[in-house]
Amino acid sequence: MPVVVNGYEFTDADMERELPEHQDAADPVKSAMTALVLRRILLQEAQQSGLQNEDEEALIDALLQQEVSVPTPGRDECMRQYQAHPDHFRVGELAEASHILFQVTPGVDLDALRKHATVVLEDVLENPTQFGECAKANSNCPSGEVGGSLGQIGRGATVPEFEQALFAAEAGRIIPKLVETRFGLHIIQVGRKVEGQMLPFDKVEKDIANAMHQASHDHALRQYLQLLVGRAQISGIDMQGADSPLVQ
Repeated sequence: MPVVVNGYEFTDADMERELPEHQDAADPVKSAMTALVLRRILLQEAQQSGLQNEDEEALIDALLQQEVSVPTPGRDECMRQYQAHPDHFRVGELAEASHILFQVTPGVDLDALRKHATVVLEDVLENPTQFGECAKANSNCPSGEVGGSLGQIGRGATVPEFEQALFAAEAGRIIPKLVETRFGLHIIQVGRKVEGQMLPFDKVEKDIANAMHQASHDHALRQYLQLLVGRAQISGIDMQGADSPLVQ
């Protein structure tokens, strides 16, 4: 079934030109067609608004600058963000960590793996001095050869689930539950911790303002695109929940 937007029917040539830009998408064809539809809607809206430019991208940019406008956050808003998320602005924070990894591989029996990991966790909680030996015997990570030691870890050095559990835990303790990440199940032993220090607000205010402004702009852009899609006559594609891959 051809895809038609407000009377304009897309051709195979349109798709051939757009598709190479979407090869990394989960569904390259759907992503490419969504981009084509959104671009066509924006171009038609720009023309109806009286905007003129031979360059299509410049024409879309002019429309978005006119229709999608958000205020720059003030100092008080930035300060509230700074105070609400202190960990985002802390530098020098470190934690020593060791772990035992039970890797999830294709075809693995997850229930059996979890039961085994739980037994090992109970063992090391009862006998913390045996953590290194248990890591050597059970861990699927090369660190198992050195008792599971990962050395000192800073913020941003590991996957989010591991980082959150590590920095939230008390120093010198084994986290009393399994931590799940995309790599598998982890038993984590926390060593010494260095708290680090907060960056002064004046040094990060501009970055906070830029990040908040970008988030507001992205939200406003999604709402605007949803409005245009809702008004357009579209057939041949389901645009429910469509993102805006054309505006990167």
